[in-house]
Formats: sequence, structure tokens, C-alpha cells
Amino acid sequence: MNSNSRILHCINVRPLTMTDYNSVLYWSKDESFCLANGWEYNQNSKELYQWWLNCVNNKSEELVRLGITLHDRLIGYADLASINNNTAELGVAIGESALWGKGIGFYSAECMMQYGFEELGITVFNAETHEANVRSKKMLGKLGFKEISRVGNEEYLGTNGQLIQYRLFYKN
Repeated sequence: MNSNSRILHCINVRPLTMTDYNSVLYWSKDESFCLANGWEYNQNSKELYQWWLNCVNNKSEELVRLGITLHDRLIGYADLASINNNTAELGVAIGESALWGKGIGFYSAECMMQYGFEELGITVFNAETHEANVRSKKMLGKLGFKEISRVGNEEYLGTNGQLIQYRLFYKN
């Protein structure tokens, strides 16, 4: 079994809990993670706690946010947003930048799409990334997403640039 196969079997998505807060607090002190994800670096812990409390208690019809675990340890979160009928926008954030570039985002996205398909009947997944986010573009391509448009601009790692939209028609 190669290392990627081992990673796949150790990654899971699960509901968020308040006991995850210490991991979230740790991510808020990772400057690379904050810069890449639009988080305030070293955010006030009370404000972060309130945000996490809202994430844990969210009962929205349009957003599902689940924790990503590796060996049962929370390492990030995945979103299905703008849920409408059989369509949703996929998002993945790996909270520990030391884990980036190891295929974890890829397997996390696969887990979240499988969850969306099985639990919510989602068959069309949209995604968006910044043109400078090479890892994200590579991951989306490997998952089978196809570029559908280039609309909008956003800051990523301190640079304003083009946003790229993608779509995938899911087949389990």
C-alpha cells in the first residue's frame, strides 16, 4: 500500500464540535493558513470562539461544514455551500499548513463529495479558486473538475488576481 492509499484510509469527515476549538485556535496562529484562507492572523480568541460556536451550531439548509480528520485528529474543514437542489459549491481548508501538498485536500474533497452525494443527493459540484493557487487548481483537475469561467477578482497570499470557476458532474 503506497503512502497516498494510507492517507485515504485515515481521512474522514465528521460533524464539528466545540472540543475542536483548540485546533481552530492553533490554525489562527499559522500565518500561512490565515493568509491563504482570508483569516485574521492571530485573531482575538473570544471572537474566534464565537465564530466557531456559530460553525458548530449552524443548521442552514444552504451550508454544510464538516471537520476533516486525519487519524481522528481535526486538521481542517470542508464545506458544501450554496446548496440548491442537486448542486453545491465545494470548499476545503486544511488548517495545518505543514500538511499542505501531501494529497490530504484531494482525499478530503473526495470524502466531502461522497457525503454530499449520499446524504444530500448532490450530483453537480462547483468550486472556485484563485489563479495563483496552484495546489488548488491541480487538486480540482485531479478530481475531474473542468474550468467553466473566469469571473471576479480576489486577494490570495497578498496578491489580487483572477478567480477561476470549476464544475464537476459527480458519478459515484
